[in-house]
Amino acid sequence: MTRPVRIFWRIFFGGFAFVIVLLLMLNFGWIGSMPDLNDIENPTASLASQVYAEDGTLMGKYYIEDRINVHYKDISKNVIEALVATEDERFYDHSGIDARSLARAFFYLGSEGGASTITMQTAKNLFTENWSTKNFILRGLQKLKEGIIAVKLERNFTKEEIATLYLNTVAFGDNVFGIRNASKTFFQKEPDRLNVEEAAVLIGMLKGATLYNPRRNPKLALDRRNTVLNQMVRNNYLKEEEAVLLKSKPIELNYKKLDETTGLGPYFRMVLGEDMKKWCKEHKKNNGDTYDLYRDGLKIYTTISPRMQQYAEESVAKHISYMQKLLNTQENIKNGTVWKGFENVLEQSMKQSERWKNAKKDGLSDDETKKTFYQKVPMHVFAWNKTRGKDTVMTPYDSVKYHRQMLQASFMVMDPLNGQIKAWVGGIDFKTFKYDHANINTKRQVGSTIKPLLYSLAIEEAGFTPNTEVQDIQQSFGSYGMVPNTGKTCTGATMPMALALAKSRNCASAYILKQLDNTANNGAKRFVEYLKKCEMKSKLDPYPSIALGATEISLYEMMQAYSMFPGRGFNAQPMYITRVEDRNGNVLATFTPKRKEVINDVTAYSVIKMMQGVMQFGTGAGIWQYDPPGGLEIAGKTGTTNDNSDAWFMGYTPQYLAGGWVGCDDRFIRFKSENLNGQGGRAAMPIWAYFFSKAAADANCGIDTKLTFIKPDIMSNDINIDYINGTTPVLGGEGEDLGTGTSTDYEVPKDIKPEELGAESQIILKEGEKPLDPKDKKPSNLPATPGNKPGEKPAEKPKTVMPPKKPGGGNN
Repeated sequence: MTRPVRIFWRIFFGGFAFVIVLLLMLNFGWIGSMPDLNDIENPTASLASQVYAEDGTLMGKYYIEDRINVHYKDISKNVIEALVATEDERFYDHSGIDARSLARAFFYLGSEGGASTITMQTAKNLFTENWSTKNFILRGLQKLKEGIIAVKLERNFTKEEIATLYLNTVAFGDNVFGIRNASKTFFQKEPDRLNVEEAAVLIGMLKGATLYNPRRNPKLALDRRNTVLNQMVRNNYLKEEEAVLLKSKPIELNYKKLDETTGLGPYFRMVLGEDMKKWCKEHKKNNGDTYDLYRDGLKIYTTISPRMQQYAEESVAKHISYMQKLLNTQENIKNGTVWKGFENVLEQSMKQSERWKNAKKDGLSDDETKKTFYQKVPMHVFAWNKTRGKDTVMTPYDSVKYHRQMLQASFMVMDPLNGQIKAWVGGIDFKTFKYDHANINTKRQVGSTIKPLLYSLAIEEAGFTPNTEVQDIQQSFGSYGMVPNTGKTCTGATMPMALALAKSRNCASAYILKQLDNTANNGAKRFVEYLKKCEMKSKLDPYPSIALGATEISLYEMMQAYSMFPGRGFNAQPMYITRVEDRNGNVLATFTPKRKEVINDVTAYSVIKMMQGVMQFGTGAGIWQYDPPGGLEIAGKTGTTNDNSDAWFMGYTPQYLAGGWVGCDDRFIRFKSENLNGQGGRAAMPIWAYFFSKAAADANCGIDTKLTFIKPDIMSNDINIDYINGTTPVLGGEGEDLGTGTSTDYEVPKDIKPEELGAESQIILKEGEKPLDPKDKKPSNLPATPGNKPGEKPAEKPKTVMPPKKPGGGNN
């Protein structure tokens, strides 16, 4: 054997041995990582977690890669045939590596097509997703790994399973992964219903998800679709004449991508997402890792009713768009003087904006950045139109003012018997305004909506009844001052407690709180303890002004507290998740209603009767002009706070409880105090009426307008309330909700310390007054005038004590 021959064989066998060793090293993961057999037998990919409504409707998803798996039987044969014809003609003949394609790619250096098979691409999608390099040697090693994994896949899976794995993992552009999401996004169809031309469009995108995206490049996408159709003809999956007909058709898209700003309940889904993140951190998978909301494909089933959610969003939009027009006509809004003295709010908003942050990244100084906010530029802003936006030209500074002057709203619907949330609206437009106003962390002064809770305490623990006579007279609380601060809003009359609630009399509410004083505790502290018993978690200071609602509570908490009225004395914790499943449908967690008894059935029914009076004779009587469903029994309460900063309405039927709040994020932006449009009966209550009108008309919502509130069996006679023949003059049905006073009505004496708020020494009983005996049915030994002997000149009235004022908004 000649020397050249020996060298040749040495190189040949040496090279062969090197390749064998290299493959072994790659196979066992000695060079880079290699999935083990268990990973290959149980392949996984990042899956989007899905949120479902109570009827199974998909509401939204949480994802990094928007991917949802489907089974082979759920994929149209048109998709499979188009895929094989275009991507891997000999898919059913090879064992993971196509020798002919490999030789062609090697000989032509890839110019005539690549060597990757569907199986190799599946291996890449599943196990090599982080590989990205232009280095020829590294890319070669990666290709070898893909081949090794492909062979292993072929040994463990059928061709159908491999095709399904591939179609579930491949990217289709627009951050859409998998055939199901692609078919739903581009054609609003399940993948088993795709026709030939639709399948050709999607498979055509696999060569270049962005380049051949029919939404972005319709001409290129059409040409690519026709190429796929030609391939299907070539491989005998389609007849020539059918292909000619199909190629003459345009691409008919029905594009709709479900993201965080679209779909049902975007505010709800944001709150749900935060709760689920906490849940994931507290729960572990079998391998010891915590769950990942964005990768593990969880299925979250909620209590939301799609129809009710839709009607709630529509009702908020209908009314707030109208109210915004009214607010925009107000003089201080039109001329911009509403911002006088609050320029610091605009300054802070500018510095929190993306425009400011980007300018700072570009190296601009504060002064240079600020100047850019006073230069007019084209921009897209929120607008009350069909698209919730419009293109305009204005300065960024003016756009900040424009958006902060928008009225916001929150609205929630709940089944009071089990606490299931049926609708959740946290704002007017999630795309522009991300802040949620319905969750437990968003707190606003509740105004007169606190009164039914106070009155229920008086009935439950102090022996009051709806017909107990109360005095609409300003009350003295010793060193705490007079409540309310001014007696101008007091009628001085005696009236049934039910009428005081119907007309939302502040002085009568202060009187009732005064009657709750006893030797062990003062009325305000007693009321705070009662509110905590109702599961209110907000900070509640025991100031007497709490009787007027001068305290900040969330809509979420108000819903739970109010649930005990239609719930026959039982408080129901709001719930919106029924169960959580993993990607395979295994139940990971279930959630059940949490209820507890707070008041007895008779108390609850007494409050219901009084709150029905609010709707018939009081501040809620205006609801009938909004045409609520005929025959529907309604009980409710309006609420208005300082200077119309907050408008509330809480109402319920025998089946559902719903509550709403309306106001601006900046409390100094509001309807003027003399403008009745800012009161709860006009600003918030119509949303409730519009919702129930829509929901009751839809049989799918299951609202029975013939149901009535049930009288407890223990009561032999129903409650009859005389709203007409009391000793008080008849007051107007609307506009009597007096709010909690104005920011100038309150001050905190320097000599009062927080720890002294509940001290017995601060309860000063005037001559002729004594604590109410809980056994008495109504107050006894009433004073002739508030805090003074008969005929005695009234003492100087100290100002009402309130919690310390917050910067920028007083005690609004």
